Amino acid sequence: MKKYDGLYIFAGSAKDDVLDKQIDKVRGEITRLSGNVLTTEVLGKRTFARPMQKRDNGVYVKIRFELDPNHITTLLGRYHLAEDVFRVQILAVDERRESVLARQAEERKAREVARAEAEAAANENKAIQGEA
Repeated sequence: MKKYDGLYIFAGSAKDDVLDKQIDKVRGEITRLSGNVLTTEVLGKRTFARPMQKRDNGVYVKIRFELDPNHITTLLGRYHLAEDVFRVQILAVDERRESVLARQAEERKAREVARAEAEAAANENKAIQGEA
């Protein structure tokens, strides 16, 4: 099993309850092929740079999932037949890059905490010196 990020564009006129059903159908296709859906993130409604197939906008949804690489073409074929899915793009997740980004985020957070502690100590010293 390999991790993938799927970016799905649904028709822009989709209501919330209809969108939930469409997302469930997309997830169902993944699980039907023995895949595992990890996360789902609705990115919101966006306007296209230029109209495509007489549509001006769409609702973007990002789904991270695990699936056997041999089933990706089958999955894409099923999405092309689905009327709900306007566009789909599936990219393999680079595990090394993900680990580097996670480590960098942790380091950044540690630096911010250290900076905040240093500022708090400096403010406390100023307050003590001001009282003296």
